[in-house]
Amino acid sequence: MPRFLTGLVDDAAVFPPGSASLPDALAAHVGHRASWYADLVGPLLVPASALPDLARLLDASEGTSATRLDVGVIGDVPLDRLGEAHAAADPRLRVRQVEAAVARRGEDPLPGLAELTALAAGHPDLDVYAEIPLAWGLLNALDQLAEQRRAGTRIAAKFRTGGLAAELFPTPGELATVVCACRDRELPFKLTAGLHHATRHLDPETGFTHHGFVNVLAAVRAAAEGAGVKEVAEVLTRTDPRPLLQQVEPGRDETRPLWVGFGSCSVQEPLTDLIRLGLVDGGWT
Repeated sequence: MPRFLTGLVDDAAVFPPGSASLPDALAAHVGHRASWYADLVGPLLVPASALPDLARLLDASEGTSATRLDVGVIGDVPLDRLGEAHAAADPRLRVRQVEAAVARRGEDPLPGLAELTALAAGHPDLDVYAEIPLAWGLLNALDQLAEQRRAGTRIAAKFRTGGLAAELFPTPGELATVVCACRDRELPFKLTAGLHHATRHLDPETGFTHHGFVNVLAAVRAAAEGAGVKEVAEVLTRTDPRPLLQQVEPGRDETRPLWVGFGSCSVQEPLTDLIRLGLVDGGWT
């Protein structure tokens, strides 16, 4: 697995639109971890409320009772209870990260961000991601995150790039703006939803236009090299993979700048596109 793809895809199988059952998601994730493409895959993402169920599944599932499982916890409980969920997790569940929305669209993100920052400060072993709406208050929230990181707190940003409604899909200009804003603040970020495929495309079933994860790889690389918002947005609009590949392939042996990765309810779809584009050699097992 090329270095710039390591840990790119967090396994969000239990979340929409895939919505796999927890037992099926666990079995598939164990298979991913044992596969030749294991380095592509990040932790299994689970709701905070599902951690006890996941521990019971480790007891009941053949061959997993002694498994030490890397998980990322998605906050589906109030922010002040996220720390309790982490502290009560089964020791076989190695909680690597916690992700939570700090505000709804149109709300001030700063109060929720302050709560999540307190969680991060109290759990220095965790990487904490604050999901911030691409709306009013965004830049102030990024300033606060950058200040906290400079003070040593392991907190970073997360943005939604899709979902079950059109307003959850940012325009190329909106996404380029936050990529450049994070670049200017040296602030790592994650993305979630809508990034199953490599290049920008129209989903014929929903009518939504999705961002491509190779577009994002190229856009982040362009931003790291000093490109402005307009140029980064242009990279995000491309549907032809050839110029995107020319941009990303020189960095195959380097770590990704700023972009931590993205959650996807499918691991196989991104992997298939990577193989198809020649970024990963899928001809061996």
